Amino acid sequence: MRAIGIILAGGNSNKMKELSNKRAIAAMPVAGSYRCIDFALSNMTNSHIQKVAVFTQYNTRSLNEHLNSSKWWDFGRKQGGLFVFTPTITADSSFWYRGTADTMYQNINFLKNSHEPYVVITSGDGVYKLDYNKVLEYHINKKADITVVSKQLKEGEDASRFGIIRTNEDGRITDYEEKPLKTSADTVSIGVYVIRRRLLIELLEMSALEDRYDFVKDILIRYKNIKKIYAYEMHTYWSNIATVESYYKTNMDFLDKEVRNYFFKEYPDIYSKIDDLPPAKYNQGSSVKNSIISSGCIVNGVVENSIVFKKVYIGNHCTIKNSIILNDVYIGDNTYIENCIVESRDTIRNNTTHIGEPDNVRIVVEKNERYIL
Repeated sequence: MRAIGIILAGGNSNKMKELSNKRAIAAMPVAGSYRCIDFALSNMTNSHIQKVAVFTQYNTRSLNEHLNSSKWWDFGRKQGGLFVFTPTITADSSFWYRGTADTMYQNINFLKNSHEPYVVITSGDGVYKLDYNKVLEYHINKKADITVVSKQLKEGEDASRFGIIRTNEDGRITDYEEKPLKTSADTVSIGVYVIRRRLLIELLEMSALEDRYDFVKDILIRYKNIKKIYAYEMHTYWSNIATVESYYKTNMDFLDKEVRNYFFKEYPDIYSKIDDLPPAKYNQGSSVKNSIISSGCIVNGVVENSIVFKKVYIGNHCTIKNSIILNDVYIGDNTYIENCIVESRDTIRNNTTHIGEPDNVRIVVEKNERYIL
């Protein structure tokens, strides 16, 4: 493909509460055996983008560990490859990344040393499948300066978390409003952009000279009437996991057979780092209904409508309903968990009860937690 890829995975969201205290959002586990960034990386390799940079910043340990080998996404090549950049103190800069535009500007040599004519920019907190080749073809056909991938939300979904887009009949963006407090519009940016590499370098350098650091506010919105910015609408599944509610809902969506088949049985595939773990073990007395149980788990109790991640032990006479159990959790005997997200490496004591509300999920973080992965 005639493009390089950039994945912005350095952000943090207070709306994730305790879940983002010790890991980057892009490293959040999804669908039993995956990390959120796997979806962006898989889209890149499936679109034949051979050179990809991941910009990390916040709580990078588990994310960097996940990315320590590029072979899982087929980036282990002699040409191209997977590059991970963190903020670096140089003679010119001693700042952390101050925004998405500043993130790319501080690593502008990656852009200048590349030869591909286009850049595909995406965030690391989206769960979706997308062929970036189709977006690039649209971008070229429209003779656009920048193309923004958009999605029409379903009725009742909160659009205020995203950039709101309005277009004319030709698809050109006429108005772009970033995270408004209230809006009647339902078409949002999913955080995927296509732009010519030389234009991106020019815009980043101009923004840096003016102390402007945000790609959306200081480039997209500022230049919407000057540059030809078009919207490419996608119609397939997409979800952003940057709040507790959306993270919970996204995982629960994978209990739907159609969603599972779309991501894991239909071409192209989603790839992830593989752990050498045994298959899940179900002992006598266990019962599992409409749930995902990952490898390395031992189940002795009842699990209903739940996602259980890797290396989880569920004790005798336990009941888990409508919950997400993250990696490497020990759940003692006679425990009842409902409408909860249990943090990684927790030890849930025997004879305890943890109950949240369907519209207000409880996050269970025990004080005796071990190191979070």
